[in-house]
Amino acid sequence: MQFKSYISGSPMLSLVAEVASDEGIETYVVGGYVRDLLLKKNGKNGKDLDFVCIGSGIDLAKKVKAKSGKGSLATFKNFGTAMLKIEDQELQFVGARKESYRASSRKPIVEDGTLEDDQNRRDFTINALAISLNENDLGTLLDPFGGIKDLKKKIIRTPLDPKITFSDDPLRMIRAIRFSAQLKFDIEPDTFEAIINNAERINIVSQERITDELNKIILSENPSYGLNLLYESGLLKIIFPEIVELAGVEIIEGLAHKDNFYHTLKVLDNVAKYSDDLWLRWAAILHDIAKPATKRFDKKAGWTFHGHEDKGSRMVPGIFRRLKLPLNENMKFVQKLVKLHLRPISLVKDHITDSALRRLLLEAGKDIDSLMSLCRADITSKNDIKVKRYLANFDNVERKMQEVEERDRIRNFQPPVTGLQIMEVFDIKPGKVVGAIKEEIKEAVIEGKIKNNFEEAYAYMIKIGKQNGLKVKKSGNIIEQ
Repeated sequence: MQFKSYISGSPMLSLVAEVASDEGIETYVVGGYVRDLLLKKNGKNGKDLDFVCIGSGIDLAKKVKAKSGKGSLATFKNFGTAMLKIEDQELQFVGARKESYRASSRKPIVEDGTLEDDQNRRDFTINALAISLNENDLGTLLDPFGGIKDLKKKIIRTPLDPKITFSDDPLRMIRAIRFSAQLKFDIEPDTFEAIINNAERINIVSQERITDELNKIILSENPSYGLNLLYESGLLKIIFPEIVELAGVEIIEGLAHKDNFYHTLKVLDNVAKYSDDLWLRWAAILHDIAKPATKRFDKKAGWTFHGHEDKGSRMVPGIFRRLKLPLNENMKFVQKLVKLHLRPISLVKDHITDSALRRLLLEAGKDIDSLMSLCRADITSKNDIKVKRYLANFDNVERKMQEVEERDRIRNFQPPVTGLQIMEVFDIKPGKVVGAIKEEIKEAVIEGKIKNNFEEAYAYMIKIGKQNGLKVKKSGNIIEQ
């Protein structure tokens, strides 16, 4: 298979091939770029290109940058690699090498090697493909392990003995599942068995790298496929034990609860159908995470999980911290959705009070649309009539919320009267009294006692202040905001 004309039509490949020829450096484009080219997943300007040369990858990168006259270059001498960014493209350069590993570490002992050595250390046959950029065989595809055949069969397989491949670099076990999920490929049986047998080796891999691969699985088109493979392999129990606790069905007196693990995977897939928001997908994963801790059986009520939304919300920071996920607004977003995910369901009835809608709008704030999306995804019954009825009721809830929001402007609620104004009117210092007055005003707005505007809130503030024995310093005059 030849790609000579393809290289000629690709500005970056042509540039690197020209420099390699001028400098007499044996060079190849390798890995994911070649794989995606054969799968027709990238064009001539694929953003990420990996190059292997016989010699110094850093020196080659410097010469390519000099020839192009643009771009920014970062070198990593300890690893013998360089990254050249030219506009929106990233070019990675490395010298061909061979590696050997110690049992207690995934950091290899690296030595200079040949292209064959470099291909031997690749994770999977479909990533061990290389295209020559050398003048004597420009565009020739090198496929020593049958990667093209595996691409056609849609198979993930290691180039060498999978037991050695995964023992040497355990992260490749999760990468196998990630590629399987992203490409919709099957993992070759011996390769998957080696993952099962080497699962405990994942403990020597840094949490950051594990989570990076986990997020890529979660962001795949059907994330349940990858998560189920992690579960079946035994890896999920090691890297994310909380979600594995959801698995299984318990039966008492003939009453069974649903398998909350597979329910969670279904909710995640439902979310993935219409959103590629990683954090909304994490909210789907964690929405029922506290059900094992709150599960109870009552002879009258059957199985209950009372308070799982509150406990689950409290569990989110600990899970994020352990998985090295960001402890920022994204975590708070997930925490909020876990806490509120049952609230819209409780509103699915004929007589919804405006105060209940205002309270939900206030608590969800700018995330109300994401919350409603999660709630819709959470309807996973096999009874189509039941699902359609719930979804229709959610339509009704959303319509009424829109009416309330247009009238009362609750969604991005800010107190009509500030703490500073309360202190000035009653001539008091900061403290619990100020907070209590603000809370009473907020509750009055939610309950519909007053409208969400300064004038009514100010008058209500004066009223409750006097009821609590406070004297008005500036009576009769509305203080402008």
